[in-house]
Amino acid sequence: MYIILSILFGLGLVYGYLMFRYGQGWKGLPAFRPVKPVSGQTKVTVIIPARDEESNLPPLLQALKAQTYPAHLFEVIVIDDFSTDATAAIVRNFPASNVQLLQLSQHLSAEQRLNSYKKKAIEMAVERATGDIIMTTDADCVMGPEWITRMVQFYETYQPKFIAAPVSFYQEHNFFKVLQSLDFMTMQGITGALAALESGTMCNGANLAYERKVFYEVGGFKGIDNIASGDDMLLMFKIYRAYPAGVLYMKSEEAIVRTLPVDTFKAFMHQRIRWSSKADKYDDKRLTWVLALVYFWNAGMLLAGIAALFLPAWRMWVLGLLLYKILVEFYFLIPVARFFGKTALLSRFIPGQFFHIPYIVVAGWLGKFGSYQWKGRKVK
Repeated sequence: MYIILSILFGLGLVYGYLMFRYGQGWKGLPAFRPVKPVSGQTKVTVIIPARDEESNLPPLLQALKAQTYPAHLFEVIVIDDFSTDATAAIVRNFPASNVQLLQLSQHLSAEQRLNSYKKKAIEMAVERATGDIIMTTDADCVMGPEWITRMVQFYETYQPKFIAAPVSFYQEHNFFKVLQSLDFMTMQGITGALAALESGTMCNGANLAYERKVFYEVGGFKGIDNIASGDDMLLMFKIYRAYPAGVLYMKSEEAIVRTLPVDTFKAFMHQRIRWSSKADKYDDKRLTWVLALVYFWNAGMLLAGIAALFLPAWRMWVLGLLLYKILVEFYFLIPVARFFGKTALLSRFIPGQFFHIPYIVVAGWLGKFGSYQWKGRKVK
C-alpha cells in the first residue's frame, strides 16, 4: 500500500509543480494589443472543411460576412467533404462574392479511400487559395467581427510563420456540456502557457493561421497524410521544426473562436479518442512526456479510488489527493476562465472530477489501442 501511495504522491508533486508553472506561464503571457491598423496589403484565405454541416454553416458564414477586415482582402473557401445534406447549396447560395465552394466529389470518387479526408480537403483549398495567410476554422464555429483583423495585425507586427489562437466552447446548456467546456478550456490555457514558457507547442484547427508559402516549404501534409487527424498540430510541428521561433500564440479576446460541444457521450468519447490518438505522433517530445504524466496521474487516482471502495484505510488518502488535485488545478484554471469569460462554470469543476478522471484514462487507452468514428467514418 505504502509503495503505491508513494508513487502516487510522487506523480502528484510533479503534477502540482506543472500546474503551478502553467499558471505562471498563462498569467505572464501578454495580451495582444495592436498599436497600428492593418496595412491593407495582406490577403487572407479562410479555409473551412465541412461535412453534413447544413445547420452550422449559416451562423458561421454570417459571422465571416460581418468581419471588419475589408472584404476585397479576404476570401472564404468551404470544402464540401461528400456531404449528404444541403451543405453545398447553403454555400453556393450565400450572398457574398468572396465565399467559394469546393467539392471533393468533383475531384475524388466516392469509392476512393483516404485515411484523412480533412487534410486532403485543406490541401486542395490551399492550392486554390490566393491569400498570403491561410486561416482555418471549423464549420460549427462562430467568431467576433475583429477575428481576421486581429490575426492580420498580429502577423504584420511579429511576422510569424504560424499563429495559434484561442478557442472556446459556447452554448453549454447542460451539465455534460459544461464539463466539456471546462476540460477544453484547460487545454486552451495550457496551449497559451506552453507558448509563454517556451516549453512546448500546441494549437487547435478551429483557430489558427500560417503563411501559404510556408505550407509548401515544409511539404504540406506530406508524411502525415496517413494519420486521420492532426491537420493542425502535426502541421504546426513541421513548421516549428523549420522555424522554431516562428510559431507564436496570440492571446486576444477579440480573436476567440467559439465552437459547439458535442451532444452525446458517445460523440464526446470518439472526439477525445481522436485527439489522444495523435499523442505518440508529436515531434515535440516535451509534450509527449507531459501527456504521459497527466495520464498516469489520473490512472493512479482512478485505481486508488477503486481500491478505496473496498479498503477503508485508503479513503482518507484518496480524499486528500483529490482535494490536492482540485486545488492545484483551480490555481491554474481561474485566470484562464476569467480570460474566456467562463468563471461562472467553475462551480461545476469539483463534481466534474468524477467524470474527468475516468474519461482521461479510458480515452487515453483507446486513443492508443482502439478506433473511433469521425464524420461517419471509422478510423483506426
